[in-house]
Amino acid sequence: MAENMTARFQVEGMSCASCVGRVERALAAVPGVTSASVNLASESAQVAFEAPASVPQLVEELNAAGYPAVTDEITLDVEDMSCASCVGRVERALKAGEGVLDASVNLASETATVCYMVGATTPEAIAALATSAGYPAKVRSAEPAGREERKADEIRQLARRTLLAAALALPVFVLEMGSHVFPGMHHLVAGTIGLQNSYYLQFLLTTIVLFGPGLQFYAKGFPALFKGAPDMNSLVALGTSAAYGFSLVATFAPGALPAGTANVYYEAAAVIVVLILLGRLLEARAKGRTGEAVRKLIGLQAKTARVERGGKVEERPIEEIVVGDVIHVRPGEKIPVDGVVIGGSSYVDESMITGEPVPVEKAEGAQVVGGTINGAGALIFRAQKVGADTMLAQIIQMVEQAQSAKLPIQGLVDRVTLWFVPAVMAVAVLTVFVWLLVGPDPALSLALVAGVAVLIIACPCAMGLATPTSIMVGTGRAAEMGVLFRKGDALQMLQETKVVALDKTGTLTAGRPELTDLNVAEGFDEAEVLRLVAAVEATSEHPIAVAIVRAAEARGLDLPRVDDFSSITGYGVRAVVEGREVLVGADRLMVREGVELGSLSGQSAALAGEGRTPLYAAIDGQIAAVIAVADPIKPTTPAAIAALHGLGLKVVMITGDNRVTAEAIARELGMDDVRAEVLPEGKVAALDNLRADGKLAFVGDGINDAPALAAADVGIAIGTGTDVAIEAADVVLMSGDLNGVVNAFDISQRTMRNIRQNLFWAFGYNTLLIPVAAGVLYPFGGPLLSPVLAAGAMALSSVFVLSNALRLRWIKPVAGSAGQAAPARSPTPQPTPAE
Repeated sequence: MAENMTARFQVEGMSCASCVGRVERALAAVPGVTSASVNLASESAQVAFEAPASVPQLVEELNAAGYPAVTDEITLDVEDMSCASCVGRVERALKAGEGVLDASVNLASETATVCYMVGATTPEAIAALATSAGYPAKVRSAEPAGREERKADEIRQLARRTLLAAALALPVFVLEMGSHVFPGMHHLVAGTIGLQNSYYLQFLLTTIVLFGPGLQFYAKGFPALFKGAPDMNSLVALGTSAAYGFSLVATFAPGALPAGTANVYYEAAAVIVVLILLGRLLEARAKGRTGEAVRKLIGLQAKTARVERGGKVEERPIEEIVVGDVIHVRPGEKIPVDGVVIGGSSYVDESMITGEPVPVEKAEGAQVVGGTINGAGALIFRAQKVGADTMLAQIIQMVEQAQSAKLPIQGLVDRVTLWFVPAVMAVAVLTVFVWLLVGPDPALSLALVAGVAVLIIACPCAMGLATPTSIMVGTGRAAEMGVLFRKGDALQMLQETKVVALDKTGTLTAGRPELTDLNVAEGFDEAEVLRLVAAVEATSEHPIAVAIVRAAEARGLDLPRVDDFSSITGYGVRAVVEGREVLVGADRLMVREGVELGSLSGQSAALAGEGRTPLYAAIDGQIAAVIAVADPIKPTTPAAIAALHGLGLKVVMITGDNRVTAEAIARELGMDDVRAEVLPEGKVAALDNLRADGKLAFVGDGINDAPALAAADVGIAIGTGTDVAIEAADVVLMSGDLNGVVNAFDISQRTMRNIRQNLFWAFGYNTLLIPVAAGVLYPFGGPLLSPVLAAGAMALSSVFVLSNALRLRWIKPVAGSAGQAAPARSPTPQPTPAE
């Protein structure tokens, strides 16, 4: 069976939605490609493929389509090579790496030169390929510029081109438009340099603008047009070429034109280029801010670590850390990689990972996460996950994948932009024809102005940016709040969800039973009863027994030795402790043994009605106490359930508890529905029954929740749960409470609302202004839109869409952290094994 592979890389040259469609079609046409998703905002492509498709083939196809993949080259220092066969092995190992296009190894200099696709891999990952083949390698050259640096360089180049074009276009604009605004200027120009010389000067300056800073439009636009796949550059190239070409004839062969039409439009061609360059400059700056969340996450990574090697502690680059290294962390330093503490104790700020503001205590045996901040203590830990395997690296990867995703709503944009540019060109031709046919004199000049205005104002930049910019900013902000969208389409599906089904244990509750009640009979001491009962239960690993022992230890009670322990199946346990017979079990055990419950009679039913698991204890044949154990509701749960209701969602609890207990908990939390006594394998069926009310999200954390997480329209995994559950989910919450669910729904709704605003503006702008540009208002006394104004409006449209998307950066969590939520009023019962 063919192996499924995924490649993600940067793509150059895309400027509008039609470019995105062209790149996707080019990639999808490669045999073996199963899906291709292209993001204009991040200028990236994510491709899923299998044999016979390969990364070099994808790069070749992109180059042929005119949208090259961004590549870079690095040099590695490679150790332990001794012969030609070593060279061959290293080359094969490097070339087999994901994203590697070519590799050349030099035995004499002990180096390897590797060409790779930016975004598909990293220099460190490439070096690791040689290292894993048995030839330790390090990156010699400085790490090549990332997307941020390339974007900054692009912005600087665009700024220079825009400034040069503006400086050259200003005299053209003043000479031509100044004469229309100030009649005296026309006579001034005619009396000084002369009108014809004025035309020659405008020709010279405009030519420099068009074939200098504006050359990119023609270099990309005309080839795309000749291939039958016009894009935004084609519209700009056609529009400016029409204005420029007409002006050339009017300047050098005015007799070839009808009388009264020999006007020049150099200022339109020159200023259009300036305005579109300015628009792209503003776009580039705004797009650079859309990826701010990922850059913040990357900035959390430590650069160096203090590693214990050869009995000494020395500072090493983070790339040199390997699994098993012993790492020392001083107070205030970043934890460099994931690992387990083997010495020292401290409090660690994990808020950048979980969103929880309270530092977490770390002592021997505790897990630490790379990127978190150590507090006042010193820690020594053993590295368990390094490089791309760390939690922070996986979070970054999840965010990038979500940002590259294509939502179902984007399908509408794709279908429209597929025919939009050719349709605009057809409208421009029709506009010119109608003006020539029925327009007033000078019809030819008016036809040219209207045709060029249509071409310029209709560039579909805003359409292409409307969805991906909102996705990038929305999912990035979500990540900062501890909500990770593993699959981008979950962003839209979550907004359409009507029902939220919640697993109980570990989701609504802490997942760890606690002792909640200890009511002793008259004549017995509470501490003494707990000491004896805990001693008996210490021999059991049942969760209820563990909870009782933990409560005794928390009170500092010493547990005595147990003799003659025996288990009474279905009833409880019996043991002798310090010469006293102790019975612990359900009320039926007391009845069987003839123990009178006395004043404690009936408390069992009352405690069970409150959602707790009751037990009785008898000492030397007398009732001593009634004990209740429960799995406490997380402090944030009640407020989170209320917030979900506030968002208009139906909230359902799914549990393996018996119906009476489950309904008691459901009433306490204000659930709309409860599905009780559900075995793990029955959760999927329970979800199917709930689908009648609309799209459904399921929230869980355990291994037995994985099938339900995968079966739901949107699976939401609590980040403190198991890896299996997280892998099956569409959304992962880094914190362990339900506030993250509320925030996920809120972000989804806000992001989708933002996308709809952007699409409404982008489509509405083109729908309304194309007819205006064509001149439909002119016969009714309205304006004939200048191509210069059309270019300005087109540039502002894209800037509006980007600015609107960037508002999502300021989303505030609608649900606070665990420390801010309302406390639970009472705990919930001990789960059954079915839960």
